[in-house]
Amino acid sequence: MESVYAALLLHKASKKITEAAIEKILTAAGVKADKSQITKLVAGLKDTDIDTILASATAAPIMAAPAAGGGAPAASGAEEEKKEEEEEEEEPTGIGSLF
Repeated sequence: MESVYAALLLHKASKKITEAAIEKILTAAGVKADKSQITKLVAGLKDTDIDTILASATAAPIMAAPAAGGGAPAASGAEEEKKEEEEEEEEPTGIGSLF
């Protein structure tokens, strides 16, 4: 996760995101750099528009809490647990696979 922060810092500073630059930032911060993760990150960001990703992340709608006293009945514990298991089973792809 720290390598992603380093990449975001480089992006914010309008610097080129390279393995060496990320490793340098992590070393300066006293964090042990995982070279394989850094390599995957840089490869994943190569053709990625970071500004678009950041804009979509901040523009995600916030779910409003349901109004008290009305609406559909709450899902049973078993149904809720099944939904959570299904969500956990999804394998991330692209940059998400690093986490």
